[in-house]
Amino acid sequence: MFVGDSLQRNQWISFICLVESVIPKDKKSMKRGRVHSVFKAKEYDATIEFYWAPFLVESNTDIPIKSDPKQRIIKVDSISQRAKNWLGADILVFNTYVWWMSGLKTKALWGEFENGEEGYEELETAVSYRVALRTWANWIDSTIDPSKTKVFFTTMSPSHQKNKEWGNVNGIRCFNETRPVTKKGHWGTGSNKEMMNVVASVMRRMKVPVTVLNVTQLSEYRIDAHTSIYGELQGKLLTNEQRADPLHFADCIHWCLPGVPDTWNQLLFAYL
Repeated sequence: MFVGDSLQRNQWISFICLVESVIPKDKKSMKRGRVHSVFKAKEYDATIEFYWAPFLVESNTDIPIKSDPKQRIIKVDSISQRAKNWLGADILVFNTYVWWMSGLKTKALWGEFENGEEGYEELETAVSYRVALRTWANWIDSTIDPSKTKVFFTTMSPSHQKNKEWGNVNGIRCFNETRPVTKKGHWGTGSNKEMMNVVASVMRRMKVPVTVLNVTQLSEYRIDAHTSIYGELQGKLLTNEQRADPLHFADCIHWCLPGVPDTWNQLLFAYL
């Protein structure tokens, strides 16, 4: 089971694509849901599942989705309502990053939503991220039997929004980029090292072993691999007018398939 945000769903779809082509049509099925989706290989009684939890912990903004970051309140100490759906998986692959990076401080809440969702505190993003990851880590340590379940954590997937960072001053974000960055060690503002350090420090203190699937640096180079203007917006392909406005409509966060997430899954498969 893959658990996380739309980039984790990107990885889940990639994993299915790598597997399903060798399974006869009548021996596989797909059930898509807003929160929980399941691909099944019937002959093996095996499933590859995705569970939507962009913060891992609970919030007021992901089910149903509120697109305005200013409305987001994250219950940094609450995970049980989400996590009960992850029990029984043989392999769990988690991620959480992009929903935290709204450019704002995060509104963190302890306990239940009450009094019109008041009572939250505004915290620096890295602080609330650490608290939420500790909540997740405590659930893993207290619930998961490592002899039965392998746990992975996929690091942040970089976005490529600022073309000046790779020297294309006349470009428009990732639009029309056809080659990877060749500068060794390229690192843009789409990846936050402070947040990555939070992940590392939380993992070091865990009892249950978690394999970190470090995809960040290798993905940083791939300015050419995003869906750009060839993706969807709210489930519909971009119109010709929208495609003609890459500054506002190019998707430089998610990845084309086949593409970069296939490499992530080759690394995952090597670990497995």
